[in-house]
Amino acid sequence: MTAPENTTRETAAPPATPDRERLLAEVAALPGLPGVYRWFDAQGGLLYVGKARNLKKRVSSYLHRDHDGTRIGQMVSRIARLETTVVRTEAEALLLENNLIKTLQPRFNILFRDDKSYPYLKLVTHPFPRMAYFRGAVDRKHRYFGPYPNAWAVKQTIQLMQKAFRLRTCEDTVYANRSRPCLLYQIERCSGPCVGLVSAEDYARDVRDAERFLLGQTQEVIEDLQAQMMAFADALEFERAAACRNRISSLSRVLQQQTVDASSLNASDRDVDVLAVKVAGGRACVNLAMVRGSRHLGDRAYFPTHVQEGAALRGVPGPGDDGEMPPEDDEYDIGAPERSIESAVLEAFIAQHYTGQPVPPLLVVSHAVDKALVDALAENSGVRLRCTHQPREQRRVWLEMAAKGAELALARLLAEEGSAQARTRALVEALDLDVADAAQLRIECFDISHTAGEATQASCVVYEGHAMQSAQYRRFNIEGITGGDDYAAMRQVLTRRYARLAELAREAAESGAEAAAEATTEATTEAAPKPRRSAPARLPDLVLVDGGRGQVSMAREVFESLGLDIGLIVGVEKGEGRKVGLEELVFADGRPKVQLGHDSAALMLVAQIRDEAHRFAITGMRARRASVRTGGSRLEDIPGIGPRKRARLLQRFGGLRGVAAAAVDELASVEGIGPELAEEIYRALH
Repeated sequence: MTAPENTTRETAAPPATPDRERLLAEVAALPGLPGVYRWFDAQGGLLYVGKARNLKKRVSSYLHRDHDGTRIGQMVSRIARLETTVVRTEAEALLLENNLIKTLQPRFNILFRDDKSYPYLKLVTHPFPRMAYFRGAVDRKHRYFGPYPNAWAVKQTIQLMQKAFRLRTCEDTVYANRSRPCLLYQIERCSGPCVGLVSAEDYARDVRDAERFLLGQTQEVIEDLQAQMMAFADALEFERAAACRNRISSLSRVLQQQTVDASSLNASDRDVDVLAVKVAGGRACVNLAMVRGSRHLGDRAYFPTHVQEGAALRGVPGPGDDGEMPPEDDEYDIGAPERSIESAVLEAFIAQHYTGQPVPPLLVVSHAVDKALVDALAENSGVRLRCTHQPREQRRVWLEMAAKGAELALARLLAEEGSAQARTRALVEALDLDVADAAQLRIECFDISHTAGEATQASCVVYEGHAMQSAQYRRFNIEGITGGDDYAAMRQVLTRRYARLAELAREAAESGAEAAAEATTEATTEAAPKPRRSAPARLPDLVLVDGGRGQVSMAREVFESLGLDIGLIVGVEKGEGRKVGLEELVFADGRPKVQLGHDSAALMLVAQIRDEAHRFAITGMRARRASVRTGGSRLEDIPGIGPRKRARLLQRFGGLRGVAAAAVDELASVEGIGPELAEEIYRALH
């Protein structure tokens, strides 16, 4: 019997209280096929996304047992609606499940942040190929090596390749216009192909050696270099023999530092991902160490959320007589002796991470994971995948390193979170803020930045949940004021930031809390397409302004005109000699100044937020000033010119005047600028 094509089943909208009989009837009608299920609450919020080999058995396991008092019970009590999608294979279910988890961020799933793509080392196709750092979608035109865990690992590898193989790193446009070798040639980091100081054959041999080294054929490369060294020595070419000797020394030093014993690995096992998990203090850390070409490239730590809830729900017991999950199902009871929360976290990471990343042929893990998950991942990726959690020899060394890294990273996170929570509580107590839960404390801080009145910008940074919330930062271009008038700038930014919220607060007072909540939701939704201009979802509990009585008085005037509580405003005034640690807090409601001790946790938090607002303001101001001075905006007004092409033009010709003075042919010689676009640029600037 052939499984049906993907179909989606959705139940009707339930009443305010979930109708358990209706849900049971719908579950009874589910097919015994692979698929993905989604639980929703009465408000339409997504609670949980899961996959199953047998939808009917898996979904019914939630409704046929009493889960009261457990984390599972907390979710089951909120279930009001079910959606299921039937798929053809378990691999399809795995892919769909984790795409939904990444996109919809369910409340009860273990969630790993969908981090930016990994970087690669790129060998650009050219008669004399160059090495480059690359991040993004790869193509078949060039060769790529990696991925690497971070940018530092790529750059370190490029430096090694420069020392050992002397491959060029300059852009093709720079390479084509050199008349003499650059500094890298002088310090023996490049062989000088731009001016013909190395033959095409010798350079091609160096490229081949570099590729083989990156692919893990290190011993073969070293043996070839030793043969070359002896040949040069026999021919009395001692300088070239010494160069080969130095290359061998560089490569050997790297291999010794990384404690790699390539002889203990099969050729197919030289690309390995090592995964170690550590759980403590209600938090978890998965440390991913990457080995490519038998070289340990480094590691990266990941910290999931919803660990306890997600781990419990990955092990909902089934309705069988023995209380265990049906044997043909694809998940386990977390409470069973052979299972652990570490395994649940590790499985969640593997499923979410590798649905969007290349999979190496071997995974070395600290805890056993479900074989069905590995098989589904292999089927989905097309890679013959093996997974081991009891490695030997070199793999064991790598796993021990990764486990130690996970332990240290988690300890550091718990220490940072503990100190952040302590600072937040200290500030709440020092200022006697009316906040029931310190984790909900929201602080917004403003700063003004300009250069002698030029390119004035204001910044607003947000602190909430014991951490800076960079996604909620905003910059405001200040217009229509006298240059250098910081008071007028502060008036403008506070008015723009809080005018809409003040209006919502008045509506709340008139129409009641329910109408106000709906209005706030609508305002936030309407502003979603332009998040930098949208009002915050709620008023902060504290508004910090970088300045003394003058700035505080201006903020007070704005809040009074908007009908907002002036007790929220606190100015951070620099102390005597503007020394750090001597700051004083100035209050808009007339309270006397407060000078916290230089070792006060509350002062440390205030200084951290103030400094972040200053940094965010000054970087924005400098970027705006540079754009004005270089005329970058004039270039970007030309269709087809974005930030990268603008930067290449300004770098090539030394500024807007140089671009304007360039001929069409000169403009067309810049990378990414063709003849037609060059003519457009020429016409726009003349």
